[in-house]
Amino acid sequence: MTIQLLPDHLINQIAAGEVVDRPSSVVKELVENSLDAGAGRIKVQLEQGGRRAIRVTDDGLGMQKEELAAALQRHATSKIASLDDLEQVATMGFRGEALPSIASVARLDLSSRHPSDEHGWMVQVRRGDISEPQPDPVRTGTRVCVEDLFYNVPARRKFLRAERTEFSHVDQLLRRFALARFDVGFELEHNGKTVSALPPARDEAEQTRRLRRVMGRDFIDHVIRIDEERGAIALAGWAAEPRYNRARSDRQFFFVNGRAVQDRVIAHAVRSAFQDVLFHGRHPAFVLYLNMPPEMVDVNVHPQKHEVRFRDTRAVHDFLFSSLRRALSAVGSGAPRPGSGLEPGLQAAVGTAPAGGPAWSGDRNFQSGIPLAVRDQVSAYASVLGVGSAGEARRREDPETGDQTQADIPLLGYALAQLHGVYILSQNAAGLVLTDMHAAHERITYERLKSRYSGEGIKGQRLLVPLDVQLSEAEADLAEETSAELQSLGLAADRSGPESLVLREVPALLAQSDAAQLLRDVLADLGRDGQSARVESQANEILSTMACHGSVRANRSLTLPEMDALLRDMERTERSGHCNHGRPTWIQLDMPTLDRLFLRGR
Repeated sequence: MTIQLLPDHLINQIAAGEVVDRPSSVVKELVENSLDAGAGRIKVQLEQGGRRAIRVTDDGLGMQKEELAAALQRHATSKIASLDDLEQVATMGFRGEALPSIASVARLDLSSRHPSDEHGWMVQVRRGDISEPQPDPVRTGTRVCVEDLFYNVPARRKFLRAERTEFSHVDQLLRRFALARFDVGFELEHNGKTVSALPPARDEAEQTRRLRRVMGRDFIDHVIRIDEERGAIALAGWAAEPRYNRARSDRQFFFVNGRAVQDRVIAHAVRSAFQDVLFHGRHPAFVLYLNMPPEMVDVNVHPQKHEVRFRDTRAVHDFLFSSLRRALSAVGSGAPRPGSGLEPGLQAAVGTAPAGGPAWSGDRNFQSGIPLAVRDQVSAYASVLGVGSAGEARRREDPETGDQTQADIPLLGYALAQLHGVYILSQNAAGLVLTDMHAAHERITYERLKSRYSGEGIKGQRLLVPLDVQLSEAEADLAEETSAELQSLGLAADRSGPESLVLREVPALLAQSDAAQLLRDVLADLGRDGQSARVESQANEILSTMACHGSVRANRSLTLPEMDALLRDMERTERSGHCNHGRPTWIQLDMPTLDRLFLRGR
C-alpha cells in the first residue's frame, strides 16, 4: 500500500481505541469534563449498564452556540495553549480527544447552555457528521447523551461484559470521583432507578457520611487519619488499621493532585509500609491524597491518565513509605495515635487512650516453674521498666481521696487474669482489654531483633568460594552502575565478563539462601524501581521466624506482675497492635459494648 492520510473519522475511531473501551471509560471522560467546567452536581444515567445509553448532566459553566461544534473537533481544548500550560496543568482533561472519539463509535447528542444565553443549544453527531446547532431547553450546564456504544464497530461490542459487570465498573468509577471531590454532588441512575445520591459534602460531618457511604462502616470503625508534609509534598487522607483488610484491592483509592491514579511506585510504597502487619495475600484499605507542585509530576504519560510519572521517584516513594509506616507504628502502642476525626468504633477496636501513665510498680517475686527463656525475658522487662520491691502499689492513688485517677491508667490497663494460658484480661479506663500473649510477645521480640539488625547495618559475609553468576548483558551493566547500592545491601560482586559476575559477599543473615537468585532479584528491583527492599524483606522473614520461635508460648502460666510487664512493653513497641503475620494482638471491649451484651439499661 502507498502512504496515505487517514480520514478524520477513522482517526477518531483509532483514538477511541485508546480512551474508550467500555461504558465506564465514556463516563470517566464526560464526568471529568463536567468537573473541569465547575459543576457542583453531576447526574449519570445508564441504560443496560451503559451499553444502550449513557447520559451525563451537570450544572457547570456550559458552552455557547459557536463552541459546540468546536468541542467535537479533535485536539480542541480550552485548558492548554502552550507547553508551559501542559507542565502546569491542573485540570482533569486536556487532550481534546474525548468527545470526538466517543462520537466516532456511538450516537452522540451534546446540549449546553451558557449562563449568559437565554436558552441552550444542541448538536448531534452521526458517523462523524455534526449537525447544525438547534435550540434546546436545557438548563445552565451541559448534557451529553451517548447511545448504542460501538454500534458501528461490531467487533468492539463483543468485548463488552454482562450488564451487571459494566454497571459495577461505572459504580466503582463514581466512588472514586466522590472521594476525589467532596464538594460535588453525584447521582447514579440505572434503568430508571436511582442507585445512589451523594449530596455535596462541605463540612467534616458530611464528609464522614460520604466516606461511610463509599467505604463502609467497618472502614470508619478502624480508620487512621494521615496528615504528613515534607517540603512541597503533602500526604493526607485515611488508612484502615491492618486488622481491617480485604481479599481484593477494591478499597484502595489514591489521588495525585486530585487525579485518581494507579502507579507502581505508589503501590510498592504502600505495600512495603504494610508488609509486617498484614496476612499474606490480604490487602489494606485506604483513601489517600498526595499533593505536590504540578511541575513535579507528569500526567501526560497515559491516554486515559491512569498513570503519572514523578520527577523524583525515590523521594516520593520514601515519603509515602515513611508517612504510612509512622502512622501504622502508633496503632496499638503507647504512642499517640493519629486522630481520625471520625466517630470511634465500639466493637473490637484498638483503643486510643493516651499513654504516659506512671511506670508499672509490681512484685519482683516471680513464681517458680516458669520456663527459663520466659523468666529471663520477664526479668529483662523488670529491669527496663524499673520494677519496684514487693508491696509497691500497682496504681497511683490520689493523695487526698485514695482513688485511682483515669489519667494514671495505662493504655492496656492492668492485668486481672490469664484465660486458658492464652489470653491476658486487663482493665483500662475504657473497659476490658483481651491480649493474645504469644502474638504480643512475638511482635515485641521481632521489633527488637529488627532494631538490632538495622542498627548494626546489613553486614556482608565473604563467601569461601566466590560464585559465578550468569546474567544478561543489561543486568551485568546495571550491577556495575549500582555497585554502591549492592554493597549497602551486603552484596559484593565484580564483573568477570560481558554476561557474568563473580559474587564474593552476601548478607550474613541470608548466607544460606540462593545467593545467585537473590542477586538477580535485587537487580530486577533496581532496574524497575530504582531501589530494592528484597534483602530487607527476606531478612525480616528470618527475623520473624526467630521471633516466633523465641516468644512465650500458649499454656504458660504468668503471674500478674509478669502480665503487667508484658502489657507495658507492648505500649512501648511500634506496631504492637498486630503480630508479624498480621493477627491482632489485642482488642478493646469498652463499657457501652459490654452493657449491650448484658442488655443493661433496657
